[in-house]
Amino acid sequence: MIHIRPAGALDAPAMAELLNAIIARGGTTAHTTPVTRTDIIAFMSKDPERAAWLVAEDDAGTLLGFQLIEPMDTLPPEACDIGTFTRLGRTQSGIGSALFERTRLEAIKLGYSWINATIRADNAGGLAYYQSRGFEPYATHRNIRLDDGTLVDKISKRYNL
Repeated sequence: MIHIRPAGALDAPAMAELLNAIIARGGTTAHTTPVTRTDIIAFMSKDPERAAWLVAEDDAGTLLGFQLIEPMDTLPPEACDIGTFTRLGRTQSGIGSALFERTRLEAIKLGYSWINATIRADNAGGLAYYQSRGFEPYATHRNIRLDDGTLVDKISKRYNL
């Protein structure tokens, strides 16, 4: 069974480990350098009044994934940005669906009217995931330079609450 709950500082080491595995594999996230527990805590502390961080766990308490929403300077105040990270080898097992149902409710509670997802154009799994949740494409960003210098296209999708 998948359990969803708010993330806390004690989750940061497992979240960093999960994200670092995704970064090391490459090709799906805009993150290009490993993160630490301290980085995750700093990210979670950036705007706690307008952000929500959720973790998905199994019955044994193993972290299966996490999802976050937060405001972005590039978005209007009624919109938040979403990020979704699922343990490698565990995609398409209901984790993302369970996370999004709770995240959607958190976004409403925080007063947002829509959620933005900006996904690498070469991330077929991420594009399919957000489409399956009902996100609609509204912008394409060409030749975005990642921290490591890689150029990628990105697609922004919108989910109206």
